[in-house]
Amino acid sequence: MRFYLTIGVRKLLIRFALLGPRGLGWLFSLLLLCSGGEPARAQQPAPATEVELVPGPAVIPLTATYSLGVRVRGGTISNHSEFPELEGFRKAGLTKTTATRLVAGRGSVAELTLMQRYAPYAEGTYQIPAFDITVNGQVLHSAGSRVRVAAAPVAAPLTDATVGAGQAIGSLDQLLGKPKPKYFYEPPDHASLALETSQNRVYVNEGVRVALYLYLQPADQAVLNFYNFAEQLPALVQQLRQPTTWEVPAAEAAIVPDTVRRNGAVYLRFRLAENTYYPLTAQDLRFPPLALTMTKFKLLKKPQPGEEEKLAIYKTYTAPAVRVAVRPLPARPGAPTGSVPVGHYVLHEGVSGLRFRTGEAFVYTFGVEGVGNTASLVLPTPRSTAKLEIYGPDIKEEKLPNGTPQKTFRYRLVPHQPGPLALDSLFQLVFFDPTTARYDTLRPELRPEVRGEARPIAAANPAEDPFYGPALARADIQLQPLDVYQDVRRYAGWLVGALLVVAVVGWWRSS
Repeated sequence: MRFYLTIGVRKLLIRFALLGPRGLGWLFSLLLLCSGGEPARAQQPAPATEVELVPGPAVIPLTATYSLGVRVRGGTISNHSEFPELEGFRKAGLTKTTATRLVAGRGSVAELTLMQRYAPYAEGTYQIPAFDITVNGQVLHSAGSRVRVAAAPVAAPLTDATVGAGQAIGSLDQLLGKPKPKYFYEPPDHASLALETSQNRVYVNEGVRVALYLYLQPADQAVLNFYNFAEQLPALVQQLRQPTTWEVPAAEAAIVPDTVRRNGAVYLRFRLAENTYYPLTAQDLRFPPLALTMTKFKLLKKPQPGEEEKLAIYKTYTAPAVRVAVRPLPARPGAPTGSVPVGHYVLHEGVSGLRFRTGEAFVYTFGVEGVGNTASLVLPTPRSTAKLEIYGPDIKEEKLPNGTPQKTFRYRLVPHQPGPLALDSLFQLVFFDPTTARYDTLRPELRPEVRGEARPIAAANPAEDPFYGPALARADIQLQPLDVYQDVRRYAGWLVGALLVVAVVGWWRSS
């Protein structure tokens, strides 16, 4: 069978050869048909995959979103790390787009872009820190940048002169971006600004606490945000200044608000500022009305996919003016009233023992605890006499675990006469109690017992002291000249010079 096929092929080739060039052409066409069509072309290599970062814009309006992304050419994104968190923004979702582009020498290349959108909280300039993101195992680095969030643009109202006949306004809104503000509505909120005082009437030197609060309900957090708070707060605090008072600022306000019940509803209370004022004169305290501007978001009436659902506006909340009446202190017979502290005070005293010998030192502590301006408390110190030496006081201010302030006066006493020591005749503090509207006095109740022989201060023998006695016995009674230290410095200089000469001579001989 194979033999007959070979003879047939030979005869066919001879017949095509006898037909000349036309036969050769027919023969070539027949071979192409038998081989299955056109000759195989060389396969082009697949385009290489390229990955790059897509930076965000430098300026965006408050109602727009900032975006960071990655672009992959010639492939797909099989895996990627998380995009960074940006201060002043919140993540608003990922978007993925695909396109096909013609590249010279490479034909068509598929291009995949993955964008992370960020919604700004408020206007201002923000720093985008450097970050790394991994895409398909490849690490991409961004050196960081800055972005400015500008105010939301105000759309000009459309009139018949600006809109021609036959124009589709709704289609233009969808083509150019956000719908106009009339398609948004302003949701109600329950926020309010309040300036509150601990009392409306005080005495001179009596403290009054004044706090500025922002109240809002939990649901209001979705439509309200602070606007330019870093610049508004110092201006508010400056308006709270009172030149005729001793001002004591409160501790730094916490970031987390308090949950309180107000008018039967649950509110979040943000403490913006708080001070305690102690009037130094009988002039009333007058706090002006305060205003705080917030960013409020209008909501889209009919949300559509791909459209921004919020429109930022500004809303100002005000707190009415507050007045605190100041009353002068009542007269105190035989003594001035201007320097008397005002508050609720109790005495806590302590002593390093109850029985002592003459000439022996002991420690007495006079501690004042209570509500008032403890920083201004001054305890008169009695003078030393021939019977008692008084040293001090060492003053210490602190707060107890329950938050009550305490001020302690620590004295060192050296008695020289035996018998009970009447401390109540030495130390006392007069103050005015605003609750009872009366003056009161803190006096010691301890009476330490002193034993031994009477010895006046001049007759006290230092040699009997356990520390100074041995030190005085070992001391050199030879008088020294006042310039002894200068002489020592001069002799030391001569000695160093002589040693230097000896060293130079020895070096010269050895060389």
